[in-house]
Amino acid sequence: MKGKPESLNYKIVQDSNITDDNQIDKYTGTVNWEYLEKHFESGSLVFVDESLDIKKVAKAISEDNKDQVSLWLGSGDLIKPSEHHANYWKKSKTSFTALIVTPFVLIQENKH
Repeated sequence: MKGKPESLNYKIVQDSNITDDNQIDKYTGTVNWEYLEKHFESGSLVFVDESLDIKKVAKAISEDNKDQVSLWLGSGDLIKPSEHHANYWKKSKTSFTALIVTPFVLIQENKH
């Protein structure tokens, strides 16, 4: 079937009484690897390179900005973490900024 690609249809966890920017702030927090491990195992983690603003990435995903997200994926600024990443983060006790954009959990390493 040819035609227009389907919308990504990913949204920030919904609360109808607040704006998108407030939703982004509400669903952003600092977490450790133990909290993220189950999301890694389910395939929902997306690592955001430190060169990007994680909140701008969340907004682009929630607004279905396929062109921008594709650029980030193509450049390696957004990746699905590998087992190698998971093992390193577990051993190093890395902390992360995490942001929920259903069905994904965006993560970015916190630099100490």
